Amino acid sequence: MRIPAHSVCTAIRDDIVAGVYERGSRLTEELLARRYGVSRVPVREALRTLEAEGFVVTRRHAGACVAEPTEEEAADLLEMRMLLEPLGAARAAQRRTEAHLKVLRGLVRLGQERARRGHSEDLRSLGGWFHETLAQASGSPALTSMLTQLRHKIAWMYAVEASAHPAESWAEHGGIVDAVARGDSERARSITALHTERAATTHRLRFPGRGDRVERVRTSQHPVNVTGLRH
Repeated sequence: MRIPAHSVCTAIRDDIVAGVYERGSRLTEELLARRYGVSRVPVREALRTLEAEGFVVTRRHAGACVAEPTEEEAADLLEMRMLLEPLGAARAAQRRTEAHLKVLRGLVRLGQERARRGHSEDLRSLGGWFHETLAQASGSPALTSMLTQLRHKIAWMYAVEASAHPAESWAEHGGIVDAVARGDSERARSITALHTERAATTHRLRFPGRGDRVERVRTSQHPVNVTGLRH
């Protein structure tokens, strides 16, 4: 069975974000194919996609390498998210479906419950699902794709501190959903803008300077799990 390039791309991207590959390190097709249990063809396609996304660069005499973004580039990502997420929420207020609302409301209930019980370990993943669903509710594949890329790259470049007031954060999520359900684009936009601005203050660069890197967790080699990969 030929494993599709997008599955290989997801696996490599996830490992870059997790710090398995250090910034600036070489990514040879042969070693990647061996690591993920695939041929070099999907690896080559995946590297082209990751280069377009900004995770990989091609260097003369070195080939494909993990990118080394600057602090300015990292700061730009947070600013871009602060501009695009409110736009996505405004679009969601105009285009969301009842299925989107059902999922968003369910996530808010879970998030508020976990926040009350102090289950902070669940809140980050629930927050990610919330914002992913909100982006999908915008009805704009291009905007959804851009926000997904931003989330991946921000997770790569930043460590996120746990919110000191998780209940307030999830109350804001609830306010966004209420505005989206009413079709109030401006209200959805303004609450989301406030929410993303506050969230940005909890982000700390993983790579604050050359030679001053945060220790990253390394995982053992594994083949691509075709059924379990996110798309």
